[in-house]
Amino acid sequence: MSAGYHHGYQQPRRPMPPQRPMKKKRRPGRVILVLLLVLVVGVVGFGFYVDSTLKRIDALPDYQGRPAETPGTTWLLVGSDARDGLTQEEKDKLATGDAAGSRTDSIMMLHLPDNSAAKPVLLSIPRDSYVAIEGNGRNKINASFAIGGPQLLVKTVEGATGVRIDHYMEIGFGGFSNIVDAVGGVDICLDEAIKDPMAGIDLPAGCQELDGPKALGFVRTRYTFATSDLQRVQNQRKFLSALFEKVKSPATLANPFRMVPLMNAASGSVSVNESDHVWNLASVALNISDATSGTVPVGGTPTIGGQSVVQWNKEKASQLFDLISKDQPVPAELIAPPK
Repeated sequence: MSAGYHHGYQQPRRPMPPQRPMKKKRRPGRVILVLLLVLVVGVVGFGFYVDSTLKRIDALPDYQGRPAETPGTTWLLVGSDARDGLTQEEKDKLATGDAAGSRTDSIMMLHLPDNSAAKPVLLSIPRDSYVAIEGNGRNKINASFAIGGPQLLVKTVEGATGVRIDHYMEIGFGGFSNIVDAVGGVDICLDEAIKDPMAGIDLPAGCQELDGPKALGFVRTRYTFATSDLQRVQNQRKFLSALFEKVKSPATLANPFRMVPLMNAASGSVSVNESDHVWNLASVALNISDATSGTVPVGGTPTIGGQSVVQWNKEKASQLFDLISKDQPVPAELIAPPK
């Protein structure tokens, strides 16, 4: 038989190489969903942590004759000049001085309506407002805070306005400055330059970014204005709206390097009523910059008992607080700043 393959002979088949297990295709949507869930759980967990660290005080007294509950939600927002916890270096940096005790540098009412036809209202109550203070005759409204703390202040505000306060928030000098720095500063535009050594500021006219110490000086200064505290409360509302507009911006909410320091700053410096929580504070942040903003209608600024005070326009103030207590829209001209 000649060399070669026999008829019918088949060459052995080579063994097939082992098959590699098929890789599962990654689904981007599922990965993103998992990451979002982790983020949400982390944010919620951090939110509960911050809520547990808020300073809680008994600020809303229950007493005979207290205004009845009304539609909507009303906050009392208080900026105190408390220097508790500040080092001497911090006091120098913030130009706060060394005054003892606590007074109110700002008092604001924020009403969040249930009525969809009404806008939120942010109302400044000048600290020199001349009102009745239980057990202390008539005096400047900020004296009630110095005498009896948050409870007497709330009772005095409710008595003067007829509006029931549902929530309370208070912040001191250092906490305010820390919150501004946590969001990376706040942009503000000034029509005129402001120079006030007592407040530690020398600000040029025009638009600029204010850091914590400069922002604190801006909302505190009043001696450089002809209308003193009446101009200061306008500046306070202007800055507060700009601050919370930045707080609720994507640049803050989606940036953990801004959001975490902000939450930490709030947890260490904000005082709320015993029943208030961080999610209640969120409603303030989300609504305050969209509010109709103004001041309690002013009737005059006479000198009584040797001190300059602010008297309300009784008729307009009564109309204003009646609208708020009934959850009705407040015309902007009713609370327009005095000329």
